[in-house]
Amino acid sequence: MSWWRRLGTRLFISYAAVAGAGAIVLLVTIRLLVPRMFDDRMGAGLGSGRDHPGHATHDALVASLDRALLVALVASLATAAVIAAVVARQILRPIERVRAATRRLAAGHYDGRIDPPAEAELAALAEDLNFLARTLADTEQRRAELVGDVAHELRSPLTTIRGYAEGMLDGVIAPERAVLTAMLSEVDRLQRLAGDLSALSNADEGRLTFSDAPVDMHELAAAVVNSFRRRAVEQGVDLRLAGQPAMVRGDRDRLVQAVGNLVSNALTYTPAGGRVTVEVGADATTATVTVTDTGIGLAAHDVERVFERFYRVQGVTRPPGGSGIGLAITRSLARAHGGDVVAFSEGPGRGATFTLRLPAAVPPVAT
Repeated sequence: MSWWRRLGTRLFISYAAVAGAGAIVLLVTIRLLVPRMFDDRMGAGLGSGRDHPGHATHDALVASLDRALLVALVASLATAAVIAAVVARQILRPIERVRAATRRLAAGHYDGRIDPPAEAELAALAEDLNFLARTLADTEQRRAELVGDVAHELRSPLTTIRGYAEGMLDGVIAPERAVLTAMLSEVDRLQRLAGDLSALSNADEGRLTFSDAPVDMHELAAAVVNSFRRRAVEQGVDLRLAGQPAMVRGDRDRLVQAVGNLVSNALTYTPAGGRVTVEVGADATTATVTVTDTGIGLAAHDVERVFERFYRVQGVTRPPGGSGIGLAITRSLARAHGGDVVAFSEGPGRGATFTLRLPAAVPPVAT
């Protein structure tokens, strides 16, 4: 680093400039005023000859004054240097701690924290770095959990497929239609997980492609409900559709996926004898699809976190078959369409409501 770019050098130069400017102003002021004031004080009768005693006193005063001012200037610069060194050290010390903490973060150590220094600006910088460290630590923890959850989701179908394959090789299991259908079901599960992960990754990176066409969300919701009708009957859940036409512009297939994830999630966590209602509404600016269930409900701290990938509600075991990222995908798709999806619940055991909001399509102006 160039010496000119160092904070200590610049502090010294600034202190020296201030001290030097002050000393020069003081020197010039004293040099101009003190001899004149001395002459006025001693009286005007010094005479015009250089051998007059008053002139010798005047010259001695001026000479002494010049030397004193020179000493004062040198002392000012020296004092400025000392003060600059002390202040620079006090300022640079917390900055060095910030630099060290930054290097620890770059090395993957997110547990370190910086004690905020006394200076307000540096304290704010330290707090920002501590916040960054906490955020990175949380991100790293979630990344590790994500890897573990993906491995877990992959392990179950792979174990099932391997068990069937080994059984058939050993002659214990006959390669019958039912066995092959079960294996194909597990393969489909793996494909769904891979597709969901790919869709979520593409959404995070902004690489999802969408068509832009008019979509009636009520008609779309009716198609989704019909596709889940058999599952609802098998589970003993009353699945209903209500509402009115609501036009939006977007990708129909992606919106089917988003609404389907909400309905599937509601059926998954609603016990037999419960009810799931899909209601479509619209106003001048927004179209909504609201999926309400009478299932297990959500605690207040879970209402937002259920949209995190692979997040598990405490005390609830996720049923097999799902990827665990359906709600995360739904939110990504909704936001990619300029909307959002939110959750609401009055508490555990009291059901939950998920509302998908999308910009309503503006009808063309008649000419």
